[in-house]
Amino acid sequence: MKYMTGNEIRKAYLDFFESKKHLKLHSFSLVPENDPSLLLIGAGMAPLKPYFTGKLVPPSYRVTTSQKCIRTGDIDNVGRTARHHTFFEMLGNFSFGDYFKKEAITWAWEFLTEVLELDTNKLYVTVYPEDEEAYDIWHNIVGLADERIFKLEDNFWEIGEGPCGPDSEIFYDLGPERGCGKPTCNVGCDCDRYLEIWNLVFTQFNKTKDGSYEPLEKKNIDTGAGLERLASVIQQKESNFETDLLFPIMQRVIDVCHGDYNNKEQKIAVKVIGDHIRAVTMMIGDGILPSNEGRGYVLRRILRRAVRFGRVLGIEEAFLADLVDIVIDMYKEAYPELAERKELIKTVIATEEAQFSATLAQGLELLNAMIEDADGTGVLAGEKVFKLYDTFGFPVELTEEIVQEHGMTIDHDGFDKAMKAQQERARAARAKVSAKVATPDTTGLDQSALVKDENAVNARVVLIGIDGAAVERAEKDTAITIILDKTPFHAEGGGQIGDTGYITGPSGKAEVTDTKSLANGLTYMIAIVTEGSLSRGDEVDITVDKVRNLDIARNHTATHLLQAALRKVLGTHVNQAGSLVTPERLRFDFTHFSPMTNEELAEVEKEVNRQIMKNVDLEIEEMPVDDAIKKGAMALFGEKYGDIVRVVNVPGFSCELCGGSHVPNTSVIGSFRIVGESGTGTGIRRIEAVTGKAAHERAVADAVLLQEAATLLKSKEADIPAKIEQLLTALKEAEREVAQLSHKLATSSLDDILAAKEEIHGVSVTAASVTVDSAEGLRDMADMVLDKVGGIVLLGAVQGDKVSFVCKVDKELTKQGYHAGKIVKAAAVAAGGGGGGRPDMAQAGGKDPQKLEEALKAGKEAVQGAGK
Repeated sequence: MKYMTGNEIRKAYLDFFESKKHLKLHSFSLVPENDPSLLLIGAGMAPLKPYFTGKLVPPSYRVTTSQKCIRTGDIDNVGRTARHHTFFEMLGNFSFGDYFKKEAITWAWEFLTEVLELDTNKLYVTVYPEDEEAYDIWHNIVGLADERIFKLEDNFWEIGEGPCGPDSEIFYDLGPERGCGKPTCNVGCDCDRYLEIWNLVFTQFNKTKDGSYEPLEKKNIDTGAGLERLASVIQQKESNFETDLLFPIMQRVIDVCHGDYNNKEQKIAVKVIGDHIRAVTMMIGDGILPSNEGRGYVLRRILRRAVRFGRVLGIEEAFLADLVDIVIDMYKEAYPELAERKELIKTVIATEEAQFSATLAQGLELLNAMIEDADGTGVLAGEKVFKLYDTFGFPVELTEEIVQEHGMTIDHDGFDKAMKAQQERARAARAKVSAKVATPDTTGLDQSALVKDENAVNARVVLIGIDGAAVERAEKDTAITIILDKTPFHAEGGGQIGDTGYITGPSGKAEVTDTKSLANGLTYMIAIVTEGSLSRGDEVDITVDKVRNLDIARNHTATHLLQAALRKVLGTHVNQAGSLVTPERLRFDFTHFSPMTNEELAEVEKEVNRQIMKNVDLEIEEMPVDDAIKKGAMALFGEKYGDIVRVVNVPGFSCELCGGSHVPNTSVIGSFRIVGESGTGTGIRRIEAVTGKAAHERAVADAVLLQEAATLLKSKEADIPAKIEQLLTALKEAEREVAQLSHKLATSSLDDILAAKEEIHGVSVTAASVTVDSAEGLRDMADMVLDKVGGIVLLGAVQGDKVSFVCKVDKELTKQGYHAGKIVKAAAVAAGGGGGGRPDMAQAGGKDPQKLEEALKAGKEAVQGAGK
């Protein structure tokens, strides 16, 4: 076995299968394309599903990839086992109705034993017991002895209805020192001795609704070999983490924290950070940005988890963005696009990390309040723990640690129940979305004969689909997908929503409610048959909603002008990070890391309107993608492009790759108006704007609003800013006077509080009821008393239908065993509540204000008990 780097193994695999006449494809994006059933790509075959199902004609009937994958189902195991990762690469070779078991098995063996030079005596395989064909190939053609072929019932791959079949796994024996030591230890054992390095899936059946298995006319091959696992074998490492695909990142983390990799807890933390920063870098590189839902939430969760494990290592300052350089340096050979997006990746990570540091502080404050409201039960409700985790990203482990310091526990069952409920909601939502997308098999269509023509007014129906199945005819009130041989409808894409309109045939009519496209660019319409029926082969008249389409075109062209204006005003670091183009408005997300000033917004708006008034004709043409890039056309972040692309050029100002609707001349836009600028919290800013009629209506509405404001302020419109400034100054002065009066009131009651001072075992104890309007005021009052008399201060205040307590203990007294948390808890329990805190300062709450004096007495008794 020869030593190879991870990059060398990946290249060797792709080159080997390319030599076997496979088309070598670059890894697909982690964002599934036209597949709402998936949140993220989690397997090598996932992006190729349309080819396996036969809905699309593949670019080749033999394909090989090294696919980026993300899985978070076992995220809690990352760093604690040798193999669990959030990000990993799956090497795969695929056949769509071409070769089958013999080639798949013999090529896998050839690559492992001749290219990687693995020891054949350490390789074992498993097969499905009924798959005699696979067994015969392994035994009679490859030549494996019977005792190295294991028949296991688990070797059958299926997910509900649809294509399925037996599979065969290849294992490598890592040696008895890696095993469990049991006499029964063998392939299939749960220990780490026998490592699965390859899985060959033979898709040869179709599972029907009644549970029967029908042979497929075209049998497929789907294989997967884990790159990290192969590297661990070849580089002779104990786990995937020690390979050159991960350890250089981890070494940098160790250097940052001056850590000890031999320390168990530190080792886990370093592994988690190394794994997570690699995943985060890859996800942002594919256009995913942090958010509170969907794949953006997955990214945010992974990133925040890395931050927390940094705290475990004692890293308090921001550090994740600095690790991006080493990740990209390791992976730029396979994924050169990462280097192009490095600055964006680093800035998004740095911004999110800084915000989470503030979130940690916010979470602590909320957690303390939850502890106060725990009603003396000693248990923090599971739904509250989940709220901290889900809404604020507050780690459960940290919550449990803090709760334990207060002598409490958390309700794990309640937390698990809340987590399960959320997962079920997410699955239901994905299933609901997935159910809406059902296109029939299109492989029988001659796509070269299907034309996109913006001026087409009639066409022929070449395909009608109902619930994913092709039909000859669709009757009234039926929801259908429909494909025409010529279509003027623009499909959803690049942020633009799809066109709508009508299709009228000799026997009926359908209303087009949306237009979409498949992964190969084929355009299809979603429609409802509103009159009669439509049939395949019908000659039909086409009516696109031109008014709606023109409004979309105005907003889409304005989006191009907006991006160019932003780059001119703010700088060339501005890149698109998402957009939405509808008839009513446009929304544009872009990379920029501070709020725009009013002056910058005004200048951008002015620049766009300047281009509109220039009355410039757009130049729209198709050309090879390399020619378009040479021409200076900008590609949109996260978008995929074919060999021939459409270039939309506003001469002298904007040039972009785009397949959407556009006006013929900038003057058609009419006018452009920015209606909002905000941040998404990830180093990404968002501008919302309107054009044409909507921009005019907005201007009129603003003028009316301005006039109303002037009337209320009894001033001229031009004097409104000065009038508001005058009112704000007066308001600040009034607030200052209120604060001074509040302070005087508190000071005047100080003598009454000090009069309650007494000595208990030689310690000054001041326990009194006070009148304040907030928890902050209660703490401030306790500070004032402690400064005056020292010792121990316990104050209680009725606030609404509850009572709040605060206890402060001189730090010298804490060394003698006096504990503010225990004292305040005793008081709170007497008032029907609970809480606690640090030895020197603690807060608590009670439900019964009538028992305030009784509670203060209980607090003093706790002091007396502590001093014995």
